[in-house]
Amino acid sequence: KKFVEERELTVVLLFEDSLSLQFGSGSSTKRETLLEVAGLLALLSASNRDRAGFWHATPEKHLVRRPVRGRGTIVKAAANLLSQPVPELDAGGEVDIDWNVFMHAFPRHSVVLWLGDFAPRPQPACWSALRRRYQMIGVRVDDPWDRELPEGETIAAVDPVAGELVPFDTSSRANRRAHEQWVEEREKRWNEL
Repeated sequence: KKFVEERELTVVLLFEDSLSLQFGSGSSTKRETLLEVAGLLALLSASNRDRAGFWHATPEKHLVRRPVRGRGTIVKAAANLLSQPVPELDAGGEVDIDWNVFMHAFPRHSVVLWLGDFAPRPQPACWSALRRRYQMIGVRVDDPWDRELPEGETIAAVDPVAGELVPFDTSSRANRRAHEQWVEEREKRWNEL
C-alpha cells in the first residue's frame, strides 16, 4: 500500500496598504515591492495546491476574499489583489484592521502572511488570541532610507500621511536623532510581534 500525506494549508495574505507604503527612494515604492511579494506568495500557494485567500486593508476600506482552491481561482484572486488602486493620500489615518471580523473570516490554523511596513505602534489588543488561532508570519518591507538617512542633503519629499510637499534636511542633527529614535521604536515593536 502506498500512503500519500494529505497536506493542505490555508494561506491568508493580509496586505496592510498603509499610506507610508507609497514611499520609495529608489526606482519602486514599498507598495510595488510588497505587491510583487504578495503575487509570488499567492502563486506559490497555488503551485503547492493550498487554499489561499486575502484581506486587503486600506485606511478607507477592507476587501476580503475567502480562501479558495485551484490554480485558476487563486490566480484570479491574486490578480484582484494586485489590481487594487493605490489609496488616496487624502484618505488619511492609519489602517485599522477589525480583528474580530478577521477571525470569523478565516479558519483556524491558517498561515497568515501579514505584509506591510510595520510602523511603530502597539500590538493589536487580541494579539495572543490571534497567535493561538493562526500561524502569524510578518513580511516587512524596508526602504534603504528607513534604516539610514542619506548624508548631507536637503530633499523635497511628499509626506504620504499629511499629503504635502515638505523640505527635509538630512544633515540636521535633530532630524537624524528623530529618525534614529523612530528606527529604534520600529525595531522594538517589530521584535514584540
